[in-house]
Amino acid sequence: MQPSLLRALCVCMGLFGAVIEAQTSATPAAPGGSAAANLVEGRPVERRPPEKKDDHPSFPQQTRAPYRASAPFQITTLIDTLPAPWSLAFLPDGKILLTERLPGSIRILDKNGALSEPVAGVSALKAPDAKDIGVLDVVLDPHFATNHQIFFTFYDYIDGTNSNTWVARAQLDEAKCALIDAKVIFRAQPAMPSKRLGGKTGGRIAIAPDGTLFVTTGDRSDSPPWDVAQRFDNHLGKILHITADGAPAPDNPFLGKPGVLPEIWAYGVRSPEGLAFDPKTGRLWEHEHGPRGGDELNIIGKGKNYGWPVAVHGIDYPGKDIGEGVVHRDGMEDPVYYWDPVIAPSGLAFYSGTLFPEWQGSLFVGALGGRMLDRLAIVNDKVVAEEPLLMDLRSRVRDVRVGPEGAVYVLTDSGGATVSPNTPPTSKLLRLTPK
Repeated sequence: MQPSLLRALCVCMGLFGAVIEAQTSATPAAPGGSAAANLVEGRPVERRPPEKKDDHPSFPQQTRAPYRASAPFQITTLIDTLPAPWSLAFLPDGKILLTERLPGSIRILDKNGALSEPVAGVSALKAPDAKDIGVLDVVLDPHFATNHQIFFTFYDYIDGTNSNTWVARAQLDEAKCALIDAKVIFRAQPAMPSKRLGGKTGGRIAIAPDGTLFVTTGDRSDSPPWDVAQRFDNHLGKILHITADGAPAPDNPFLGKPGVLPEIWAYGVRSPEGLAFDPKTGRLWEHEHGPRGGDELNIIGKGKNYGWPVAVHGIDYPGKDIGEGVVHRDGMEDPVYYWDPVIAPSGLAFYSGTLFPEWQGSLFVGALGGRMLDRLAIVNDKVVAEEPLLMDLRSRVRDVRVGPEGAVYVLTDSGGATVSPNTPPTSKLLRLTPK
């Protein structure tokens, strides 16, 4: 039976005293403006034809999972005046760190909904010739309660475009709203102020149990794509693995090999904007933007090649095949799941909280192009069901995180769209709790 959608608004006493929307988890349209009138239990969410006309999965359950409705929830808007947010992290005292892409900054949102001024010391990290800085991901050190240390990624704006992605470390002084001893610990190479480096920054961070950092970097390619993700003399299109000091992690697969950058853990990725460890299995999961078709969800393994731009479930932007037009190549890893047409995934979080028992084992994927939050039910590392959420909001979703209390936090992204000359673009931070 198809779930209905409740659009009841009420003023409640919730976190930050915000207005709460009560709704079911289902919405009446499929991703990306599909012509499908309704979501139907047991049928694929996506019904449009693929961009790649001869696209086909390499194994069952690799794409177009069946729709499965779950628990109703309510939405609390924590703040709706963010200009260009990118990521968030939870502080032990209940406050939330928020990063802003441009102007690049880190801010602190308190429990009353008050947003701080930009944390001092961030812009000081930019290169001498940089005009601006763009802040991406932020994560807390596992020992933050005692060392107050954070890690974050950023890029410089040089000559009208952006350089490669850096990783920084600092101590956070909440009382002074400032960074202490901030330093860049890793600089991805090459740092070319070229028009070719205008996007696909990557920048997601996942901290391993041993305190080392996994970091994503995009391949920065235009059309047609270049082959840098398959080469070892650069950090473009890679999953990197470094220590808390920025050195190559000691268990990296290519240490000591001539012509190979030692920070490389895995390669052959395009535009990775999601990275998270599965708390049950310890496996590292990643998702990335495809071109026209072929957004991918991958399990990242040591030394593995993820195929870009050789094996692709999509086509180039002008409509031509990429390379030989194959979706599989021996010696390269197939995605666990893919979307064709694309949803432009951003943000990735496993649900392990207790507020939503039905969501246990789910993987949440934000969608910029799909304008939704996609819930994937995972069983034995396979996607067995899919449920698009928040589609009625018609908002790009930039990041998703599970809070320490088990609520799901969603960061929307206006994409720089201006409603009117007198209304600057704004984005929201939402909190999903049981209805």
